[in-house]
Amino acid sequence: MLHRKSIAVLVIGFVLIVGSLLVTANSVVEQKASLAGTITSNGLVKPGDTVREGDVLVKIDTITGAIPASRATANGVVKAVLVSPGVSVAVGDVVARIEIGK
Repeated sequence: MLHRKSIAVLVIGFVLIVGSLLVTANSVVEQKASLAGTITSNGLVKPGDTVREGDVLVKIDTITGAIPASRATANGVVKAVLVSPGVSVAVGDVVARIEIGK
C-alpha cells in the first residue's frame, strides 16, 4: 500500500513539473512603453523578429531625434506589434508582445 502511494505522489509531481515547464516555455510577455511620444518608423520591430533582452522594440520622435520608448524585457520572438508609425503612445501602453522561450 505504501509503495502505491509513493508511486502516485511521484507521478503527480512529475506531471506538475512537466506541465509548468510547458506553460512557461511559451509565455507571452507584454512590452510597455517607458516614454510617451509619437512612434517613428525608425527602429520599429516586426512580428517574427527575434529579440534579446534590452533590444529596442519601438522608438519615439523627440526634438533631438528618435529615442527608444520600449526595450525587450526578455529573449524571444515578437508575436505582435500593437503600434504603428505616427501613433502617439503614453507611458505604460502595451506596444508589443514577445513569446519567450523561443
